[in-house]
Amino acid sequence: MRPENKVKDCNQCGKCCIKYGRDGLSVSPSQLDYWENYKPEIFKFVKEGKLWIDPDNGKQVERCPWLRKTPNQNKYTCDIYFDRPDDCKYYPSTIDEMLRDECEMLEDKDLTNPKQGQKALDRIMEDSRSPFE
Repeated sequence: MRPENKVKDCNQCGKCCIKYGRDGLSVSPSQLDYWENYKPEIFKFVKEGKLWIDPDNGKQVERCPWLRKTPNQNKYTCDIYFDRPDDCKYYPSTIDEMLRDECEMLEDKDLTNPKQGQKALDRIMEDSRSPFE
């Protein structure tokens, strides 16, 4: 943990991916175009703009097809980390969101001073978020 930050670094617990990775994720048209042209293995799980549709049966998958549990550990990795949907890149966005999702990055001191916790989160996430937000 960097001393100027209060929020802990991600420990890869997978809670956010498990909770949000099934459906409801958004992706920009430019990212869809990129997947279609350069990442067909990802794009085959897109149908009518909806993500993570099983290409074999046309149904929503139960869990993100790119989430992998690390053997013998309680950690998860993403097979498409560098090409993941924008919603995944920008998560988490607020301390309230992290609290609701039981994010393990939160510490008690983040909750006692949520403004400072939010500033720390914003610093940690600045490389992931769009400069237009």
